[in-house]
Amino acid sequence: MLQLNKISLVHFKNYLQNQFVFNQKVIGICGNNGTGKTNLLDAIYYLSFTKSYFTNTDSQNVQHGKAGLRIDGHYSKDAIPSQLVCILRENNKKEFLKDNETLQKFSDHIGNYPCVMIAPDDTSLLVGASELRRKYIDTIIAQINKQYLHNLIDYNKLLQQRNSLLKHAAENGHLDNDVLLILNQQLSEKATYIFQERKNFFANYLPLVLFYYQKIADTTDSISLSYESALHQATMQQLLKNALQKDMVLQRTTVGIHKDDIDISMHNAVFKNIASQGQRKSLLFAFKLAEWQTIKINKGFAPILLLDDVFEKLDQQRMHNLLQWVCKEDDGQVFITDTHKNRLEQALQLATIKYQLIEL
Repeated sequence: MLQLNKISLVHFKNYLQNQFVFNQKVIGICGNNGTGKTNLLDAIYYLSFTKSYFTNTDSQNVQHGKAGLRIDGHYSKDAIPSQLVCILRENNKKEFLKDNETLQKFSDHIGNYPCVMIAPDDTSLLVGASELRRKYIDTIIAQINKQYLHNLIDYNKLLQQRNSLLKHAAENGHLDNDVLLILNQQLSEKATYIFQERKNFFANYLPLVLFYYQKIADTTDSISLSYESALHQATMQQLLKNALQKDMVLQRTTVGIHKDDIDISMHNAVFKNIASQGQRKSLLFAFKLAEWQTIKINKGFAPILLLDDVFEKLDQQRMHNLLQWVCKEDDGQVFITDTHKNRLEQALQLATIKYQLIEL
């Protein structure tokens, strides 16, 4: 079992210098808006991913008027203690330490202390741009397959190089075909691996999403999910060859796994066009619970689950079902925030769950 026992925050968002000790596997965090409930969850997420859930700019997480930040977490994993420390220096240089040893590559840390966050604005995952869904899926697979993450990083670097080559060719009226062939070959190798891993992942993940949706909504709503990729129909080499003229005109690579998506439909129509707020919320939770379950199966232990303001999204019965699944029937640690102390306590008591309550 993975458990966070203590966290210390210095100059992190609205926290000047605070420490929290956690002595249960279910932690309720209550307080008015603006007291730092979400920020506390984000600090926990930070230690798992070496970055914030809400922004890619580290300096935006530093308390206003301060320079740098520090997050210090004490964990136990299978009863073995460990310490993670993230430091952002005054010069915006970031350091990450595990048991006092500095990590040379942040990517090596991803997946070692997995967690899943459910936050208020996450419905954009379902109705927003395809880039959001790709990033989401990549984050899950990266936590259970380090080779996938390394291939993805390499693919994106190669993609930038190919795009620079195309732009340079447009500006100079000459395309270096030898360099293009090399980049195409290297891109194809990375893309083929990533595509196959995504394909294998979706074969198990998408049915799990539908299973959880039916559990939450008590109906299927005829929702259909499928993995969309041009590599289903052709190899990456063929795609690049066929798209070369278009790529040269647009000065960027228009085909590849960076265009993949999840097709979400309901009653044979586009989900986001007809889904109610309740259906969107239910499907979002289904996606996240499937993520949580997938990581748990692959890791052999449950990731830490961070539930931010979930009571505003689900009715009492669905909330009770959720708490039963993730709090009572599993050994994973769960952090839940709410603005209403009584509502949070009542839900946890009804589910007969041992919990710790923190008031901010």
